[in-house]
Amino acid sequence: MIDMTDFERASINACLTPLGECVAEIGMDKPLSAYSKGQVLTLIEVIVTAYQDAMRKGSPEVPF
Repeated sequence: MIDMTDFERASINACLTPLGECVAEIGMDKPLSAYSKGQVLTLIEVIVTAYQDAMRKGSPEVPF
């Protein structure tokens, strides 16, 4: 993102816990290159969902 707002940065930071939980479930010792397609898609879904949830909580009007 170019010229992120503080709100966008905070929303990205809100993704860290769900991201960590997902990676821990897959296995911390497993390199990203060894993730299956399903695991990568799950990781993306977790991050996008957490970001959207954080954006919704902090803004009365969400563009998505």
